[in-house]
Amino acid sequence: MCGLAGFAGAGDRADLARMSSAVAHRGPDGCGEYVDEAARVFLAHRRLAIIDLGGGAQPMWDAKGEIGVVFNGEIYNHLELRRELEALGHRFRTDHSDTEVLVHGYRAWGEGLPARLNGMFAFVAYDRPRRRLFAARDRFGKKPFYYSHGAGGLAFASELSALLAHARVPRQLDSHALQKYFAWGYLPAPLTPYARVAKLPGGHLLVFDCDDASLRVRPYWRFAIEPLEPKADEAALAEELRARLAVAVRRRLISDVPLGVFLSGGIDSSAVLAYAAGSAGKDLVETFSIGFEEPSFDESRYARLAASAFRSRHHERVLTMEQARAGASRLLEQMDEPTGDVSILPTHLLSAFTRESVSVALGGDGGDELFAGYAPFHALGPARRYRQWVPPMLHRLLRGAVERLPVRHGYMSLGFRLRRALRGVEWPPSMWNPVWMAPASPQEIGRLFETPLPAEALYAEAIAAWESAPFLDEFVRSLFL
Repeated sequence: MCGLAGFAGAGDRADLARMSSAVAHRGPDGCGEYVDEAARVFLAHRRLAIIDLGGGAQPMWDAKGEIGVVFNGEIYNHLELRRELEALGHRFRTDHSDTEVLVHGYRAWGEGLPARLNGMFAFVAYDRPRRRLFAARDRFGKKPFYYSHGAGGLAFASELSALLAHARVPRQLDSHALQKYFAWGYLPAPLTPYARVAKLPGGHLLVFDCDDASLRVRPYWRFAIEPLEPKADEAALAEELRARLAVAVRRRLISDVPLGVFLSGGIDSSAVLAYAAGSAGKDLVETFSIGFEEPSFDESRYARLAASAFRSRHHERVLTMEQARAGASRLLEQMDEPTGDVSILPTHLLSAFTRESVSVALGGDGGDELFAGYAPFHALGPARRYRQWVPPMLHRLLRGAVERLPVRHGYMSLGFRLRRALRGVEWPPSMWNPVWMAPASPQEIGRLFETPLPAEALYAEAIAAWESAPFLDEFVRSLFL
């Protein structure tokens, strides 16, 4: 990863230096700054070198010095875009920098650039002739981008801590957002813990005019589920899926530094390993896993099986409770926003372990969302039948009995699943999934805050997604959410 920061408007070089320093850990391989005093534009970049190690320093400019870019991420189709731009007459100074593709791509296509990109990215382009800043974030928001817009102008950064290093960025807590956190376990974009600080949502772009300080934010892409043909050929669909996975993995193996695979032994990461091993030729793929002393959480034996099947060079480390406690303290010091997903701890430790050997790792995150792998998907049918057959009085008796069951701390214990299931079915189907997954129920959130939001406001994003889904089937609506 890399780190970017900057602002247009109020502020000075000291603000820029503090912001850049706050993201220094994201980019140990280089740093760069640019200041346009006349336009009051300040840019900073911290680089982790992955592609074009010698020629990818940032901010990167075109030959005329008119378009400058700071960029965090990787553009997987940059070679195809480079050929397209060269055919349009653009001349590149590097031989394979994906950052330079953004520079020329913005000049050629302007606001149409993000829709052409296949990758994970957050970038800012400074258009000097037009005196404007253009920013975009990848479709699912893999790469972070925070910003604050006000009378002082626009400030932005890869991390919240870097944004707050600017003296004029406000720090007023947002009670509305904090309640959303307890409802979701994270803060849905564009929310942050602060009232006048936002996350640019995935699939969105931003345009800031340096002359009148106006800001425009709009989507350039929206997720959609397309219906299958009634008599779709399952074998043909499976083959298409294999082909798409193979291409996706092969694109992500393009790197000028060593890379590996996070391997849990589940279907998703094992599939990534399978296609990585097939693309690596004679080279062995490096795989990395974290095991747990608690048996119900430990999947390391499945990772070893997958590593053996695909002949990877496997690395494994067991996480003890003492290491978890120590790691949690360090992680909390680095986190910009709270998260209720405890998997961030082993992921953080796995990343540190992996970084001892390689700079880049592929993973299987996202498969359960795309292929309905989570338990709540399978609970939809039983929940619907429960609502039809169980009267409210009996439900209250059942829930009271389940709440008195002893708490067990194993993974997905029966008591845990029953408590969650009965908590969720009290609400409309559009709220089942988020309430099942929530750190706190709407009633508990109501007791925590002086002016609690109604449940419909807490889960407005879920309700909107449910109602805008292109099908009425509960399963597909939940998948869409």
